[in-house]
Amino acid sequence: MTSCHPCRICGGPVREFFDFGRQPVSDVFPAPADVGTEHFYRLAVGFCEDCTMVQQLEEVSREKMFPADYPYRSSGSSLMGQHFEATAAHFLATELAGADPFYVEIGCNDGIMLNSVRAAGVRHLGVDPAAHAAQTAGASGSRVHIGFFEESTAHRIRETEGAAQLVFSANTISHIAYIDSVFAGVHALLAEGGVFVFEDRYLGDIVTHTYFDQIYDEHFYLFSARSVQAMARRYGFDLIDVEHLPVHGGTMRYTTARSGERPVRPSVSRQLSYEHDQKLAESATYASFGARIESHCAQLHVLLTDLKAQGKRVVGYGATCKSATVTNYCAIGPDLISAVCDSTPDKQHRVTPGSHIPIVPSASFTAPYPDYAVLFAWNHAAEIMAKEQSFKAAGGRWILYVPDIHVV
Repeated sequence: MTSCHPCRICGGPVREFFDFGRQPVSDVFPAPADVGTEHFYRLAVGFCEDCTMVQQLEEVSREKMFPADYPYRSSGSSLMGQHFEATAAHFLATELAGADPFYVEIGCNDGIMLNSVRAAGVRHLGVDPAAHAAQTAGASGSRVHIGFFEESTAHRIRETEGAAQLVFSANTISHIAYIDSVFAGVHALLAEGGVFVFEDRYLGDIVTHTYFDQIYDEHFYLFSARSVQAMARRYGFDLIDVEHLPVHGGTMRYTTARSGERPVRPSVSRQLSYEHDQKLAESATYASFGARIESHCAQLHVLLTDLKAQGKRVVGYGATCKSATVTNYCAIGPDLISAVCDSTPDKQHRVTPGSHIPIVPSASFTAPYPDYAVLFAWNHAAEIMAKEQSFKAAGGRWILYVPDIHVV
């Protein structure tokens, strides 16, 4: 542990445990002509000794991270489609089963979850600052407010729409450094007895499996049950339930309610006990995590350098946000990976942030197949490998760098 900074949640001492150095905004893919105009910042991460929240030490402005043309689309994965369809069904049978319920979603993206709620006839409103994605949800018939969710937004929604029985968010709350305003907004918006439910990558999985690429600009916080419980209490909420989910390599669904309005379920104490056993509240755990990150990155660079020396052609698969951390910290550029194949039209014919590897359409993967492919979208490994069986049949091999460096 090195320098100390004040915690964004409780003001306690945050000890830096790893510095990824100069990093670009991870989901801004420049056109070749725009190389050199990117915004960079120092990606350093630390651990609060008081509330245990793991957090970044330098904030990237929300306008830079989530512009109107933000390219990520939740509907790009069939696996995530299945996940959100099941999630919507669960809430429609529980929190949204009463008379005239109102559902609000923070970070609705292209409406992958919102549309299922709308199709059931439930009053709803999605909130998202990424105009192009939000407009896609609107074009499907869902109601969307284009903008950032904060306390003032919530008051306007409450005044015009009434109270919400459920405020839900997936893979968004950890992005928001000003989380005090979010909780204040939810407090104002929720009906009595309503719940605020959010899903985010789980710190325990990230540390255990060395998922170091889950640390990038958008993931300002890395949540655990203990840190979420402390955060919720600070803003007048109880953590009343947790559920571990397999998506994204390990996600936790946190259910919160205003203090005293709902009983706390046994899942919370079980998860807190697990985190105690895993030593997620001890600084030594993060020092060890940092050492593993360093080792993984060195091994990956050596492997790619050796393959280059052997004349092998290596491409990347999936121009993901998290791959920005990998390519920039591990010094991986177009000399080691000739291109990254991606199915998102808004990313194609651009370059990866910071490392400037050309991004090509998915069809380029087969023409001809490379010798090796670095699977940046490893959280969809099963789905991708099933789709790309011909690559393996042609002699191609996948390179994965989590939970360790291995070739399959």
